[in-house]
Amino acid sequence: MVLQVQTSTYEAKTQEIAKQLLAATQENRSFFSSLRDQMRWDDKLLAWAMSNPGLRVQLFRFIDTLPALHSKSEIASHLQEYLGDESVELPAALKGMLNFANPDSVPGQVAATTVGTAVETLAHKYISGENIKQVIKTVERLRKEKMAFTIDLLGEAVITEPEAQSYLERYLELMQQLVEASKNWSAIPAIDEADGEAIPKVQVSVKLTAFYSQFDPLDAKGSEERVSDRIRTLLRRAKELGAAVHFDMEQYAYKDITLSILKKLLLEEEFRQRTDIGITIQAYLRDSEQDVKDVISWLKQRGYPLTIRLVKGAYWDQETIKAAQKHWKQPVYNDKAATDANFETITQLLLENHQYVYSAIGSHNVRSHSRAIAIAESLNVPRRRFELQVLYGMGDKVAKALVDRGYRVRVYCPYGELLPGMAYLIRRLLENTANSSFLRQNLENRPIEELLAPPIVKEEKNSLTPNVQTRLIASLQTPNSHFLGAADTDYAQEEVRTKAAQAFQNVRQQLGKTYLPLINGEYVNTPEFVDSLNPSNFSEVIGKVGLISVEQAEQAMQAAKAAFPGWKKTPAKQRADILRKAGDLLEERRAELSVWIVLEVGKPVKEADGEVSEAIDFCRYYADEIERLDKGVNYDIPGETNHYIYQPRGIAVVISPWNFPLAIACGMTVAALVSGNCTLLKPAETSSVITAKLTEILIEAGFPKGVFQYVPGKGSQVGAYLVNHPDTHVIAFTGSQEVGCRIYAEAATLKPGQKHIKRVIAEMGGKNAIIVDESADLDQAVVGVVQSAFGYSGQKCSAASRVIVLQPIYDAFIQRLVEATKSLNIGEAELPSTQVGPVIDANARDRIHEYIEKGKAEAQLALELPAPEQGYFIGPVIFSEVLPNAVISQQEIFGPVLAVIRVKDFQEALTVANGTNYALTGGLYSRTPSHIQQAQTEFEVGNLYINRNITGAIVGRQPFGGFKLSGVGSKAGGPDYLLQFLEPRAVTENIQRQGFAPIEGAD
Repeated sequence: MVLQVQTSTYEAKTQEIAKQLLAATQENRSFFSSLRDQMRWDDKLLAWAMSNPGLRVQLFRFIDTLPALHSKSEIASHLQEYLGDESVELPAALKGMLNFANPDSVPGQVAATTVGTAVETLAHKYISGENIKQVIKTVERLRKEKMAFTIDLLGEAVITEPEAQSYLERYLELMQQLVEASKNWSAIPAIDEADGEAIPKVQVSVKLTAFYSQFDPLDAKGSEERVSDRIRTLLRRAKELGAAVHFDMEQYAYKDITLSILKKLLLEEEFRQRTDIGITIQAYLRDSEQDVKDVISWLKQRGYPLTIRLVKGAYWDQETIKAAQKHWKQPVYNDKAATDANFETITQLLLENHQYVYSAIGSHNVRSHSRAIAIAESLNVPRRRFELQVLYGMGDKVAKALVDRGYRVRVYCPYGELLPGMAYLIRRLLENTANSSFLRQNLENRPIEELLAPPIVKEEKNSLTPNVQTRLIASLQTPNSHFLGAADTDYAQEEVRTKAAQAFQNVRQQLGKTYLPLINGEYVNTPEFVDSLNPSNFSEVIGKVGLISVEQAEQAMQAAKAAFPGWKKTPAKQRADILRKAGDLLEERRAELSVWIVLEVGKPVKEADGEVSEAIDFCRYYADEIERLDKGVNYDIPGETNHYIYQPRGIAVVISPWNFPLAIACGMTVAALVSGNCTLLKPAETSSVITAKLTEILIEAGFPKGVFQYVPGKGSQVGAYLVNHPDTHVIAFTGSQEVGCRIYAEAATLKPGQKHIKRVIAEMGGKNAIIVDESADLDQAVVGVVQSAFGYSGQKCSAASRVIVLQPIYDAFIQRLVEATKSLNIGEAELPSTQVGPVIDANARDRIHEYIEKGKAEAQLALELPAPEQGYFIGPVIFSEVLPNAVISQQEIFGPVLAVIRVKDFQEALTVANGTNYALTGGLYSRTPSHIQQAQTEFEVGNLYINRNITGAIVGRQPFGGFKLSGVGSKAGGPDYLLQFLEPRAVTENIQRQGFAPIEGAD
């Protein structure tokens, strides 16, 4: 139902003011100024982007790449690659300009100069200066026009601690120079004072997350401590100088912790009486109205007002996509009218509480400003407590019209080098060229009634599954199903973090228990036990695990044989429903299972939670898949039916690894079970408690006795016995190449009494490489490489152990990589601040140390971080100038050791990347379309990731597995994985009787 926002007492006044403002902004320009604008390439680019969606996408991608291009030839060639795409319909002028044969030719150089200059001109429209001197010139011009300012520092993303410290120091310097310059400014009553109170002439806007490179809501306490120290330094200096400080709001994930930190800090005695500080609220967020009510209540308690800057919000695309990918509730309104309506609601809320809060209404929409003015005038809001804001380069005419009406207007002025400022520029361009943009609609001379109409909301205001999210999620679905994965835990929510802390307390009370094998539905005693230890603290026993003997392995095999006929006949739908129940139980016990993973194998909290999601996904995905496969395929012809069907193979032996103790064990096991095979799960000894927990869940879900059995034991004895057993039909293994190849060889040998060929599915690791070319976004590449190489201490099959970097950016990349890695927190896996935990055990630690010593002999040591003593810790190690054939470039290390290899060009990068025995995962950071295309074709890996980290494959989205010596078999979590546990049959029946057969459609 379409709901009209209730017309309030302020509406008539809003319309009257808006019409006056609009008239002032739409004055006819002279013929010559119109002609001049039509001749400018920056205006042409904007106009084309507005009228051509395909060009808009490619043009903005090109602009995003521009900072990485250092010659006219590179600019020319990228122009052709982006805008020469077949999907892009080019205006004649642009098509003519791009029609050069060679980027080094004169026409190529002219094209590069023309477009490069146009983009630079565009940037200057929205960025107030490249250095402090230029900024001072800009703000002095603004002040002559009776406009106040706030300065925001643009630059590279803060991903290292030196960058976070530099961010603080640059703001201290900025305030110092602005205040120094302001001593020469004459007072302007309209903006420097109100109601007899002086207003600071200098204001800066800062981003909280930039004060700490590892800012993370999961580590709320640690982030607060690190950020607050730097904020106190900033606020103290601002007070000494007489400058005001405003805190911007960023992505939704940081909103609650940002508000929490500022509320706590600004109640401290030293800062409680400060009124020269502001915070930001984004009206496109569904919970923003409640946030404002909470802040107002807090301000009443504080007793001194602060400024709330109200904006629409700048990360809509990013928030919408992230929510869809994560299967989280969408935090933003998907309808611009809903945002506009909420903006007006919050504007009214702020102004009605003007005794507690100073309102700063930031918009370029004439109606939004007019609404604020109508309310402020009706309520007689004092001038000090109300101002209007615009972004530099946007809404200039609106700003002038507002000043002329006597209102205080503040211009938000980003400053910094143009090239690092491109991300900001693109956000502004997206805003200016969007169909729903007021600025665009005004340029297009839409009717005044349409421009100024009250926002009409087309959906329930608090809807949590908007249409846009539904469409985006649908676009993520697999072709074979409507599969939607489990949502990871959102640790940005405080109640979720509290629940996680409680789960740690609960699990700790259960440590040290004994876990027995499950054979034929009974937990049985064993002759031998092993302690499973916490790798973060090896004096802590997680549990005692009973290891079966070879005789008990034989009992389990006989139980499986006895159970197989009945399980084989169990309908696929019934087997699938048991699996779905298991998925639901995993979800119910998510927080607890995450803790067991953290404690038993030393995996940091977020990664442990992601692993539980993967286990849930395997259950639900394979349940859907077996129902699809169970339908078979009909190839009927007149007089004959031909049915292609599948049947289970028999008995499956699953040998699971310790590095994904729940997800991989669960995935291989439930795939075998749901396909109708009786399954024996033999986990790695170091992670047998987690598989005992999985066993509890599978039994509760309803797998009958003998169908699933949990058989922990020594790999060299029990594992070998089961692999060689003549009644074993399928072996699913994840582990080292050495063991995998041995299993493959042994399985190929026909044993006495064996009447079938064994099927082996083996995933055997990789020597995974990420290529970083000269066009890469280094902010993105450094973060992605650090996550891929050092997440879970490099102990993922998919982890990056090589990064291959092109010569032009090698030194810059190494420098930032080393600093970003130095900024990581190393510690016990359960600590919320930890990014690098321990390795699995003493053997792994010692083996990795041996590789580090080999690396020191054959390459340059760029970084070796110290590590805690009490667990099996190894600090991240980076080697530079590594040769492609070095030991550390060729052999799988399975630890936090990264080899950085220098190459001269992209072709050499691919050759080096492909120059190992493995082909599991690989990555590419590039903004060159031809390189991306070439990598898709020539990079020899099972899973290729472009412009993102290379770990964290998601079931049904990125089916996982490799080739060469990385493994044999199909990809886990993909549409053909279950086929490996099944045998196909074709059944043909002649349905003619005495020449008669039913013919469909005949009478």
